Amino acid sequence: MTGGTPTMNDKDLGTRFHDLMEVVVRRLPFGLSRVVAPSLLGFALINGFTFGVDLLLLTAFRSGLGLPVPLAFTIAYVLAFGLSFVLNRALNFRSHAPVGPQAGLYAVAILINYLAFILGVGSALTEIGLQYHLSRIVAGACEAAFMYSVMRWIIFRDAKD
Repeated sequence: MTGGTPTMNDKDLGTRFHDLMEVVVRRLPFGLSRVVAPSLLGFALINGFTFGVDLLLLTAFRSGLGLPVPLAFTIAYVLAFGLSFVLNRALNFRSHAPVGPQAGLYAVAILINYLAFILGVGSALTEIGLQYHLSRIVAGACEAAFMYSVMRWIIFRDAKD
């Protein structure tokens, strides 16, 4: 604080992240600024990053360690989604609700997501001959829509957008 006036350095990281997302959304072309919420952009950035982490871990577990595809998918998925929860809670949705109930809801959401999209879609596509990275990318597109909806309107419903 300088002279009682808050400075940019006084804002927490979550507020600065949200402010940046608002600036970017306001500059979106073709009227997208009217339909894209800052939290959707933040989710896309955070989950794009954690999806990259997921793919790196998947590669390490499958190609590096030779684990079976379902096991490699599972371990990489759990680790990446743990990171996603922490980053989305703190930076994107800036939730201050008790973490316990949110973590419980998140666990249920990722279990549903895991069974339907990761094992269901991802493993099925691999079994029919699609390369495992491509299978994971297709499953990732499906899970993105599901997880954003659950995080925004159920898990972090206390957050202000």
